[in-house]
Amino acid sequence: MATARLSATPRDGAGKGAARSLRREGRVPAVIYGHAREPQSLSVSTRELERLIGSVAAASTVIELDLDGRTSRTLIREIQRHPFKRTILHVDFQELVAGERVSVKVPIVFHGTPAGVRVGGGMLDQVMHEVNVEADPSSIPNHIDVDVSAMEIATALHVGDLQLPQGVTALDDAGLTVCTVQAPRVAEETAAEAAGDEPEVIRAKKTEEGAA
Repeated sequence: MATARLSATPRDGAGKGAARSLRREGRVPAVIYGHAREPQSLSVSTRELERLIGSVAAASTVIELDLDGRTSRTLIREIQRHPFKRTILHVDFQELVAGERVSVKVPIVFHGTPAGVRVGGGMLDQVMHEVNVEADPSSIPNHIDVDVSAMEIATALHVGDLQLPQGVTALDDAGLTVCTVQAPRVAEETAAEAAGDEPEVIRAKKTEEGAA
């Protein structure tokens, strides 16, 4: 389980005007909520938040939020960005409670070179790069490892095939494709050319009509 720390400050002002003032001061408006607490408005340093998001998988990293002299274990649930400038406008934190399972998106890390690529010249197509899982906050994995070294051409790996840590359950449909090994592109093009003589017949026909 990956963790990171971030300091936060309670805020009283509400509305767009107060939010714009905070951003001019180099801070991002935020809120923390959870099962056992009322939503609380706060703010965090823009620079510290940007640095944190750039160094961790924000969706699956437990953020230890320092607030009012106590530390709350949280997950970042939503990051709102400006549509053009991409600056952070607002962030939502969910406080975690031990024993209360949460859903998170966890990155998938592929290992090895498929046999169909090494021997058959195929290509690995990574369809999914993260998977939705449910876990206790203390058991959230940093990532899910996937060994693709035994995969042959025209085979696929599905969500139901993933080896998840104990206590972690996949929320995505078991039949969703995680990755496939495709046939070599050159072989596909050659097969298509062998079966596709129709364009040449059409051109020949036009030439005959023109000669007439």
